[in-house]
Amino acid sequence: MTFRALAVSALLFLAGCGGGGGGNSGPPPVVTPPPGTFTDPTVYSSAPGASLTNPNEITSVTQHQVTVNGAVLNYTATAGHLTALRNGVPQASFFYVAYTLNGAAPATRPVTFFYNGGPGSASVWLHIGSFGPKRLDTGEPNMSGVPPFPLVDNSETLLDVSDLVFVDAVGSGFSQAIAPNVNGTFWGVGSDALVFRDFVMRYVTVNNRVSSPRFLYGESYGGPRTAVLADLLESAGMGLRGIVLQSPAMNYNSNCGIGGGISCAGYLPSYGATAQWFGFTSPPVPAAQLPGFMTEMRAFALNDYDPAAIAFITQGIPPSAPLITRLVDTTGLAGHAWAGNLNRGPEFYRTQLRPGTVYGRYDTRVTLASNGAPGNAVDPSSVLISPSFGQRLNEYLAGPLGYTTPSTYAVLSNAIASWDFSHDGNPLPDTIPDLASALAQNPSLKILAVNGYHDVATPFFTTERDLARLNHPNVRVLNYVGGHMTYLENASRRAMKADLAEFYGSALAN
Repeated sequence: MTFRALAVSALLFLAGCGGGGGGNSGPPPVVTPPPGTFTDPTVYSSAPGASLTNPNEITSVTQHQVTVNGAVLNYTATAGHLTALRNGVPQASFFYVAYTLNGAAPATRPVTFFYNGGPGSASVWLHIGSFGPKRLDTGEPNMSGVPPFPLVDNSETLLDVSDLVFVDAVGSGFSQAIAPNVNGTFWGVGSDALVFRDFVMRYVTVNNRVSSPRFLYGESYGGPRTAVLADLLESAGMGLRGIVLQSPAMNYNSNCGIGGGISCAGYLPSYGATAQWFGFTSPPVPAAQLPGFMTEMRAFALNDYDPAAIAFITQGIPPSAPLITRLVDTTGLAGHAWAGNLNRGPEFYRTQLRPGTVYGRYDTRVTLASNGAPGNAVDPSSVLISPSFGQRLNEYLAGPLGYTTPSTYAVLSNAIASWDFSHDGNPLPDTIPDLASALAQNPSLKILAVNGYHDVATPFFTTERDLARLNHPNVRVLNYVGGHMTYLENASRRAMKADLAEFYGSALAN
């Protein structure tokens, strides 16, 4: 493929790939903020050519409580902007919300930096969806509540383990470049990671967190950002204790949902998990047997499907009848669909699995009625939750957090349309070498990837295969029932919190 074709494929694949849908969140709500907070008069823009000439570092600081495991945690929330510097020169004004536990010693208290992907996504999905003190109760996968879904106290918050900093990429949320830079200056793999490095180092310095154990938590495109960022921070002497990769896209060149000519073996277990959920497998697979079924699907994908798919792609060799039968039995997709093209990608699968139904891309368990046309169909698992995330975040910022502004919060900018995906000589990024470099500089660095079985945006088996290249004992992959945002599933979020607490404990013990 040409670079232009690759870029277009990446654009189609990643649109909204920050852990939710796209678009702005609408006008800010009219809410009376708490006493002592402020209105930021600056008007922020997500346009590629936008920049600030007079950035501010004013923050709203408020006090709150949340109960975790029966213990009441008193914490401080700080919402506002911080200027990222490079050699003393302002680069960008980052909007962030930080949660710090009251009474904890900064020198020993861990601090974790969270961000979503896109590219161009704000951190709203992780901020009020995952492990902050508040979370949006979506009821996924059934979405049985009435939107906008409520924002509730999060008893699975990570605040009992680490301080939390949720930061928006340049051009998203209320983050913006500082002149002479423009937002588009930082819309590329390398430039984006560099300015994130500048933010992390500035935050650590001005908040007296130089001695604090540091962690990164990136989702989707935030995965490759984390790999490059970790390498840059280690090179700058700003060592890390651990990184968490939420449903990451570490190597675009191994994902058939991005570019042509790539085997879709990485997706096959996720197709199987989808078929199991809806009872399409033959014979049916009980829910309790899903992990074992996924083990079988991994072996089937590697040993049987992958060689046949490569033979079909490279030589046009049709699949055998026994292979098609097994594909039908394990994925639920009709035999004629596999016979017509053995290398079926995620868009075809989720739109053609059953007539009249379109299955979610981020979470295939979420469905809507469809005319069945393949292509870039609506994603039910995105459109059913995105408006609630945008509305509730605006209310939360202007209300309890006391940050108001005349600007519109950019949930997702158009950065992806002009993003420079090239990295290390490749037109599309492979960031496993960046992780390897970070590990070489810091052999104690712990890496945890968390994924959902029902995600056909960044499938868990592709992540496993990508990270296996590191062949490092500090790397662990955990999978859960759910989609791209596994934390929206109540049972999975509780399991994730326990696993994350164990991960932090292990990383801090080094």
